Amino acid sequence: MSRLVIELENVLALLIEEHRRLLGHLQTQQEAMKKLQHGAMEESLHKQEASRLRIIGLENRRRFLVQQIAKASRLAADATLAEIAQASGPSGSKLLQLRDQLRAIMREIADRAVVAGRLAQAVLGHLNTAMRLFADAVGQAGTYTKYGVPRVSARIGVMEAVG
Repeated sequence: MSRLVIELENVLALLIEEHRRLLGHLQTQQEAMKKLQHGAMEESLHKQEASRLRIIGLENRRRFLVQQIAKASRLAADATLAEIAQASGPSGSKLLQLRDQLRAIMREIADRAVVAGRLAQAVLGHLNTAMRLFADAVGQAGTYTKYGVPRVSARIGVMEAVG
């Protein structure tokens, strides 16, 4: 069982490392969003997706190890990390420490993601407004004033255009 616990510790450490990498990609994306650098945002998005895929793989491995440890320790199949730590004896404190670190980094990622989402909403709202104004201005024929407002000429009726 101790081999499984050591392997679980390694998987948790890898999860923490990968989540830190994901947090770095989120920070890079936010900086690119602030500067409206499309290329940097796209690159960061691809790196985030790669990190998410690695996290999914590590998470599946973690779940498998937890099931194996639970079976070997005669615990419930859905045993928590605290239960496994208690059953594993002296190495259990390290498991709890790794769990707390992982929770903290995940909380920080969630906070960053909320901020990135709000920033994206604000940017898209401004772009939507600008595009509406642009489309409205283009839809009206005429010249523009020195303030950028279109000067709309009087509409020509059908009878005037033919005559």
